[in-house]
Amino acid sequence: MIYFKLPFDENLYTTDHHLNTDSVCFYSFDNAQQLNFPGNIVELSPEEFEKASITNESLPDNKDHFTAETKTEYLQKLEKVIEVIKENELPKLVLSRRKIFTDFSNIDLKQGFKNLCTSYPNAFRYMFIDDENAWMGAFSEVLGKFNKITHQFETMSLAGTLPVSESWSEKEIEEQKPVSGYIKNILKNYAVHIEESDTYDHISGNIKHLRTDFKAEIKPEEVDKIIQELHPTPAVCGIPKDFCKENIQKFEKFPRELYAGYIKIETEDTIYYFVNLRCAKLYRNSVHLFVGGGITAQSNPEKEWIETELKSQAVLKNLVLG
Repeated sequence: MIYFKLPFDENLYTTDHHLNTDSVCFYSFDNAQQLNFPGNIVELSPEEFEKASITNESLPDNKDHFTAETKTEYLQKLEKVIEVIKENELPKLVLSRRKIFTDFSNIDLKQGFKNLCTSYPNAFRYMFIDDENAWMGAFSEVLGKFNKITHQFETMSLAGTLPVSESWSEKEIEEQKPVSGYIKNILKNYAVHIEESDTYDHISGNIKHLRTDFKAEIKPEEVDKIIQELHPTPAVCGIPKDFCKENIQKFEKFPRELYAGYIKIETEDTIYYFVNLRCAKLYRNSVHLFVGGGITAQSNPEKEWIETELKSQAVLKNLVLG
């Protein structure tokens, strides 16, 4: 079962389980895993959602038995990553970790999802449970949006993170620039004219990012190809892509699974591709929160740790744990 809300849309949707179409698909960071939810997208009333049987018993048992990294371990790893960045003159490398929370005996899944939807109205918000997986998340980065009628393709450059009250420094500004350049270099191979917005603040709960929007008219048959070129973007991987992917596998303690992958939602006239960032994998007895940050030569490990702690609250503060 899957439940989701589109950005700035308070209607609740699910799929009707018809086997002739897959309207909702989740792709893992490494593209090795794909989860399809069969059926057409249908709207669900609040009353129908309340009647649905979504309890703690629906969640899978945790068979992974991962142990979270300590702060000291993570800071030491960041120092090594910064060395690699400096040695290879990388603009950015994205490092992530799992924050594992076990101090509870029950999760109120319905209320947690409703809280998440209220907290992030501008995000794609979802919760799904199947035989082996249960995930919940909310994030507003659009990897791609394609209008089937006008053939207009939209995407965004989203990078740099600070608490809402703080001012941007050179570190965040420099972190966002190569993300914009990366997107433009891909789009120019598919479109004659690319429309680019000014860079502005994108608020997401208790934190903000730097954002630049891009629009271009492209051929329908090239949409999936563009998405494959865009993913993983520098915002979730780094630059250059292949070198950073290799180092992510080398340095990160856990597989990312669906974290930093993307979600494809296809409606009658639009195809959406959302980056799966502020998310958590749910078990009966533990919550695995996936968090990360863009590391540059100017990064301060202590500040990077604080940033991941802030990001972990995006889902955790909305969960109702007993």
